[in-house]
Amino acid sequence: MRRLPARYTGLVMPFVLSVMMTFVVSGVATLRSLGPTSDFLATWPAAWGLSWVVAFPTLLLVLPLVRRIVGLMVEPAPR
Repeated sequence: MRRLPARYTGLVMPFVLSVMMTFVVSGVATLRSLGPTSDFLATWPAAWGLSWVVAFPTLLLVLPLVRRIVGLMVEPAPR
């Protein structure tokens, strides 16, 4: 299987993170709102899609800020 060049890490990381996080969070929120009903299975994919559309660009925008904040809070790794 071919792999993407390392220069795409800055896009692939937030993409995968946003897919996984929105899948779980939207599932929990939808389940909490509707309960374990057939409506849950019909509603969750749309809730997840909307969550992801918001989360992915948000991650792209805030990730540099988060890295700076973490850098202020955590000692650099030894070389």
